[in-house]
Amino acid sequence: MVEAAARFASYGEADWRRAAEAALKGGGFATLISRATDGVELQPIYTRREGPRAANGGGAWRALARLDHPEPAAANDQALEDLGAGADGLQVVFAGAAGAYGFGLARADSASLHRAFEGVRFDDSRRFELDLGPGGEAEATGFAALVGRSGVAANAVDVAFGLDPIGALARSGRAPRSWGAEAAALAKVASFLAAQGFAGPYFAADARCVHAAGGTPAQELGFALASAAAYLRALADGGFPLPAAAAAIGFRLAADADEFFSLAKFRALRLMWGRAREACGLEPAPARIHAESAWRTMSVRDPYVNLMRGALAAFSAGLGGADSVSMLPHTQALGLPDGLARRLARNAQRILLDEAHLGLVADPAAGAGVFEALTATLCEKGWAIFQAIERAGGAPAALRAGVFQGEVAEAAARLANDATRLKALITGVSAHPALDEALAEVAPAPPPAFAYAGEAVAAPLVALRLAEPFERLRETSDAATRRVGARPTAFLAAIGPRSAHAGRLGFARDLVEAVGLEAVADSGGDDCQAAAERFRASGAAVACLCGDEAGYAAHGHDFARALKAAGAGWLALAGWPGDAAAWHEAGVDDFLFVGADAVAALRRAWAKIPAAA
Repeated sequence: MVEAAARFASYGEADWRRAAEAALKGGGFATLISRATDGVELQPIYTRREGPRAANGGGAWRALARLDHPEPAAANDQALEDLGAGADGLQVVFAGAAGAYGFGLARADSASLHRAFEGVRFDDSRRFELDLGPGGEAEATGFAALVGRSGVAANAVDVAFGLDPIGALARSGRAPRSWGAEAAALAKVASFLAAQGFAGPYFAADARCVHAAGGTPAQELGFALASAAAYLRALADGGFPLPAAAAAIGFRLAADADEFFSLAKFRALRLMWGRAREACGLEPAPARIHAESAWRTMSVRDPYVNLMRGALAAFSAGLGGADSVSMLPHTQALGLPDGLARRLARNAQRILLDEAHLGLVADPAAGAGVFEALTATLCEKGWAIFQAIERAGGAPAALRAGVFQGEVAEAAARLANDATRLKALITGVSAHPALDEALAEVAPAPPPAFAYAGEAVAAPLVALRLAEPFERLRETSDAATRRVGARPTAFLAAIGPRSAHAGRLGFARDLVEAVGLEAVADSGGDDCQAAAERFRASGAAVACLCGDEAGYAAHGHDFARALKAAGAGWLALAGWPGDAAAWHEAGVDDFLFVGADAVAALRRAWAKIPAAA
């Protein structure tokens, strides 16, 4: 086999580059380089690359299920079902927590916790991640007391208590006391938990709120490390030896469907924490990292696509080195997920772990050029953000100053802009929507009440979902349909033969249906008056021209004038307009193409539809 291979010519990267440049016909190699989040340049080709290896906990990640029903008895049903059907542990979500998303345990008194965990063994190789709400200290110590009453030795319980007042400040903008007083209180709580025998970690350097608010991977990493540094100082000042203080801190990150950046982000966090430990004079030790699939990528429409997004997030986080992963059920954005949604989320991870055996290989991305390059870049950029936060006085002071939140808001604006301008399509929402879909069922549970104490001292990081602008217009459509008994329509005026208009007609169909308008597609042709008559017969109030460049040049302006004369209250052109002024003069109001603000344009369309009034 080796002798046969030797007969073939050997080619390297330089040969590939020459071939690529020849194929580009003068376009230049730089046209193949794309710019991604955090200003990262993605190359078209990567070769094998050796990178540093971080200390890793080893073994497969643990698949956790959410315990988040507000009522203790129903929460107990959740826990027993999930643990009995394959979950490796529980993410215990309290109302108002970073991962609550409107739900969570409503009470943390001893009776409520006892009922919620009735029949749950704490020493049965289960992992518990406490996702604390506004009453974090009481919730953490309440859980510790519950374990104590169970008779199980505290050192036999694998629990991350998740104390995170910095994250609470970031989410709510409120603080009940100064950071100095908060740090002293944290050290006391940690001392209490350690005295009970719990190994921890006690604190969570949690950057999920940064991702949920639209932050970049580097911003997540910088915030997580800055939070960990603040907790490290608080514990050291409270009398903890530095090794014990570092061991008391865990991390939490969001993972989304961008497998390259998600996987590299988790690898980068391990390396950054290792560098921070080294700077403190500590021996290498693995960070404990919990991952949750991303809230901002969830959609209400076509929610079953969320299963694929969540599975890809779990895949990326697990292979990136997360110790545990919680996948949001696909109906999380609609309400409290029911048993079916929870089972699908649970089984998606079980397939990855038990059938694909993805947890058996430690750091499988090691040596792969793209992952090593992204990991190194995110380490560099995340460390720079960490240093900027430290220069501002540390995470609590930086949040009060508001600069970091402003930078996250800028990143969020870019994300939202890419979504509304169709540069980042959302399957089932802005791409391939289904107007006839039936909304998935959710559990009948009211969201619990909660409130953060203290004065407003910082601008909060507000969670978002990128699908929301399209979904709001879909809701307008649903309301109009209920009022008038039929869904409003948009007429797609096809110019020329099918071969000329099919592409842009399909593009326009997706867009108008993305905002809840039923597309009425014309058959095509060159007769603008016949098209205008078909428009009148359709009953539509708005229309869109669909054709190729030749068809637009030959007949486009005539079609535009005819449709306007026939009563089109809003008229769009699918494609790049070229001479926009001439099209406007002919009656075209908006242009639909990748890069145009489609949501703003289609919002103007809705304003011309009588049923929306």
